[in-house]
Amino acid sequence: MASSTLSPSAHSQLCSGKSGMFCPSQAFLVKPTRTQMVRREKGMKLTCQATSIPADRVPDMGKRQLMNLLLLGAISLPSGFMLVPYATFFVPPGGGGAGGGTVAKDAVGNDIIAAEWLENHGPGDRTLSQGLKGDPTYLVVEKDRTLASYGINAVCTHLGCVVPFNQAENKFICPCHGSQYNDQGRVVRGPAPLSLALAHANVEDGGKVVFTPWTETDFRTGDAPWWA
Repeated sequence: MASSTLSPSAHSQLCSGKSGMFCPSQAFLVKPTRTQMVRREKGMKLTCQATSIPADRVPDMGKRQLMNLLLLGAISLPSGFMLVPYATFFVPPGGGGAGGGTVAKDAVGNDIIAAEWLENHGPGDRTLSQGLKGDPTYLVVEKDRTLASYGINAVCTHLGCVVPFNQAENKFICPCHGSQYNDQGRVVRGPAPLSLALAHANVEDGGKVVFTPWTETDFRTGDAPWWA
């Protein structure tokens, strides 16, 4: 088998090529005086090429970072404007009274005016409205034809079904699994483990009904409100 050896003189110039030449004695790439060097020994040809990049052609890192920042800004600005409408879409509807309240809405989305509501809903009536966080909430008309100071959240505490009010039995009866609540929303039969949540129902200036969070003791059970 043919073999090749390098003469001692080759230690100073091992490789040459079109772009550069490696010199072990100086440990850096230098510009060759000729484009290629071919060493022939015992019928074999040994060709070695090396390349180098001139220092003046190395990319400027500062300019690259500046371009990256400009590109990021150009993308982020319009994206931010596009996200604003989407964010406001998910904000719960309703203007507030004092304390971060929500104006009650009727079935078609109109603000509920207490006087107008009482004209069309008699004593003992419990009709759904849109309450806090958009939850269906019953407005209660007392026997003296006044609006109760509380609203009853209609979401069943078992699995989240909307519980209708059964006028004949004077109870809230869940159609999903049979849970029952009295006329104030206190649980009287499972599988629901808890009473229906409450919200304050206040008449603000202008006669609008405003729901606010109920954080006090649950007057039906004497316990702290589980929903607060």
